[in-house]
Amino acid sequence: MTKAAQFPRTGRGATLVGVLLLLSLEPLAVGVAPPRLRLFLGGVLIGASTAGLLVALLFARSRRTARKALALPLGDDDTQWFSARTLEGFPMEQVRPLLLSPGAPGLNRLYTAWVFALHGHDPQWIARQLDLPTPTARLLVDAARRHTSPAADTVHPQD
Repeated sequence: MTKAAQFPRTGRGATLVGVLLLLSLEPLAVGVAPPRLRLFLGGVLIGASTAGLLVALLFARSRRTARKALALPLGDDDTQWFSARTLEGFPMEQVRPLLLSPGAPGLNRLYTAWVFALHGHDPQWIARQLDLPTPTARLLVDAARRHTSPAADTVHPQD
């Protein structure tokens, strides 16, 4: 596993570092300010810190609420997420060699990629989001297109 995958750089982490830096510089700013401005500057910094804390709490609450809305069902069995109807047409025979290879992605990740493919996502997006090889994602997208398109090779009886 690469170091970038172990410690991804996110906007949330950069924001946290920035806030901690500002909080550590506040006492310095108050200390070097002229005596007649210290009280005013202290009040402004306390107000800004309080507002930042409130925004951070609202952000954390909204993320927690969103996470609860998308929470997995109870239990360790992820197969409940994939019904027989959603997995209809899944190209198991084509992905079986991939599943048997070393370092293969899990079947649930391939099922998720299948659902994304059924919803019209392109292979590059699926490969990037689910950390799949692009040819595998392309195979699933092509199979999903064949599965969802009307049968072009249907023979109509002639009168």
